[in-house]
Amino acid sequence: MEEATAGEAELNLSRLSVSLETLESELEARGEERRGAREALLRLLLPHNRLVSLPRALGSGFPHLQLLDVSGNALTALGPELLALRGLRTLLAKNNRLGGPGALPKGLAQSPLSRSLQVLNLSGNCFQEVPTSLLELRALQTLSLGGNQLQSIPAEIENLRSLECLYLGGNFIKEIPPELGNLPSLNYLVLCDNKIQSVPPQLSQLNSLRSLSLHNNLLTYLPREILNLIHLEELSLRGNPLVVRFVRDLTYDPPTLLELAARTIKIRNISYTPYDLPGNLLRYLSLASNCPNPKCGGVYFDCCVRQIKFVDFCGKYRLPLMHYLCSPECSSPCSSASHSSTSQSESDSEDEASVAAHRMQKVLLG
Repeated sequence: MEEATAGEAELNLSRLSVSLETLESELEARGEERRGAREALLRLLLPHNRLVSLPRALGSGFPHLQLLDVSGNALTALGPELLALRGLRTLLAKNNRLGGPGALPKGLAQSPLSRSLQVLNLSGNCFQEVPTSLLELRALQTLSLGGNQLQSIPAEIENLRSLECLYLGGNFIKEIPPELGNLPSLNYLVLCDNKIQSVPPQLSQLNSLRSLSLHNNLLTYLPREILNLIHLEELSLRGNPLVVRFVRDLTYDPPTLLELAARTIKIRNISYTPYDLPGNLLRYLSLASNCPNPKCGGVYFDCCVRQIKFVDFCGKYRLPLMHYLCSPECSSPCSSASHSSTSQSESDSEDEASVAAHRMQKVLLG
C-alpha cells in the first residue's frame, strides 16, 4: 500500500478507498513501527476511504495523537476507540452518516477528551439535535455542526465557555436561545441557511464577536442592541425578508397599576430602602428599562411599544432595528407631516447608528 506523508509526525492514508480490514492491518503495522520510533505520531489522516467504523488499532497504537481526520467515510458511530486518544485536540468527522443513537461513544463527557479536545467538526452528518455529551466538552474552541438536521440550539450551549467559533449553518433552526449570548470568547458565529425569524437582544453580550452570519433566514428586523457589538466587523444578512419600508407596530396594552406605580417611583426618583418594601417589589423595581428616546426620560417594565427604526450603515444600507418605547407618545406621529421631516426619535436612532457604523466594515445585504 502506498503512503503519502507530510512529515515524520503525520501518517496520511487518505483517499485509498480501502476496506476497514485492510486499513486495520496497515495501522497495526504502522503502530508497531512507531513504538520503536523516537518521534510520536501526532496526525493521522484517514478521510475518503470506506470506513464504516473506527479502526480498533486506534485504541492502542497511537497514544500521542493530536489530530484525527475520518471525514468522507461511511461512519455511523464513533466507537470507544476514540476514548483511548487521551491527548486528541482536533477531530474531523464531517460528511459521514453520524447522528443516530450511539453516534458518539459513551463516557465521552467524562473522558480525558473533555479536557483536551479543542476542534470538533461534525458537519455534513445526520444529527437532529446537538448531542448532550458535546455540551460537556469544556475545552472546545471550534464546533462545527453545519449541514445536519438540527431543529434547535440547546440552552446548555452556554456551557462551552471556551468556544471561539460556532458553525451551525445549513440546518432547520428556528430560534436562537438567549443563552448563546453567554459565550465570552466567541469570535465567529455562523447561523446562515436556517429558518430563524428573530435575533434575541442577548447576543449583544458577545463582546468578542467579530463575524455574524445570518444570511438566508427569515429575519425581518434586528434588535437595536446589535449596535453594542463593538468588535463586529462582518454582518451577513443577504437573503432575508428584511422590511424595506418604515413599519410600525403600535399594539399597546395599558400598563398595570403595579407598573404605573413603579414608573412613578423611578421617574420621580422617590427614595426607598429595602426595609420600606417587600422583596418582590424591590426585585420588580430593579427590572426597569430606560426608554431609548433621549427626549423622554421615561422607563418601562412589562409594557412597551415595539417599533422598527431604519438606520444607515456605511452610507449605503438602511437596516431595520427594533426599538422598545415606554408609550405611544414616544413614537413619531403618523401624520403626513412626519413623512416630510425626520422625527426626533428617528433622527436620534440614526445618530446612534452613525456612531457605530465605522465598526461595520462589511454589511452584506445583497
